Amino acid sequence: MRISKRFTLAASAAVIALFASSAAMADGEKIVIGTEGAYPPFNNLESDGTLTGFDVDIAKALCEQMKAECTFVTQDWDGIIPGLIAKKFDAIVASMSITAERKQQVDFSKKYYNTPPAIVVPKDSDIAEATPEALAGKSLGAQGSTTHANYAEAHMKDSDIKMYPTADEYKLDIANGRIDAVIDDVVVLSEWLKTNDGACCKLLGTLPVDPVINGEGAGIAVRKGDPLADKLTAAIAAIRASGKYQEINAKYFPFDVYGD
Repeated sequence: MRISKRFTLAASAAVIALFASSAAMADGEKIVIGTEGAYPPFNNLESDGTLTGFDVDIAKALCEQMKAECTFVTQDWDGIIPGLIAKKFDAIVASMSITAERKQQVDFSKKYYNTPPAIVVPKDSDIAEATPEALAGKSLGAQGSTTHANYAEAHMKDSDIKMYPTADEYKLDIANGRIDAVIDDVVVLSEWLKTNDGACCKLLGTLPVDPVINGEGAGIAVRKGDPLADKLTAAIAAIRASGKYQEINAKYFPFDVYGD
């Protein structure tokens, strides 16, 4: 998905009603969920205006488990926490890592998946390994306001780090030879490499997890003090126990993304 598509659709389809279970939850709690819509395979705004991805399917399963009536709202990443605090939506399901810094602003459910960061480079790159030393002096792209951007700033200090509003934009730049490497979640990068747009590049390797920066995995953010966090944590445990989580996982990945 290219930049023009992302912003055109975000403007024309800012609010997308996707009911997790229309009949069973007609009298249930109403929850508005915010997601980015530009981070496949976790969340993506398609050309027809629908939201797809692992985050979206997990959110729908959680809503069904809680017998809640859920609608989805798209929000650019850099405004997603402010949007939650401003009550534009009630929860963020957008592959947001649980970190100490974010916990100062919002509360989280327990994790619903956990995967490491990785580096991708062009196929003809002379960069031999995913290390700070090998990336020294190289231009490194990252989506701004993410744990991956923070990781790059902390561990790749000798690289020329370039920040982008969305993942789509750094993918466009590396495909066109404007940067030397990118950092993001290993699943996001691996799935992109399978597409025609990702044919330019290869996975160089995963990076050691920094617990302070990378946090405890991806969780669902809610406003401070909202009991919805505990309800979501219980629902995550329930769909894992029922097998629904594993069913959704298998739809997207050949391995367990839940992690240790």
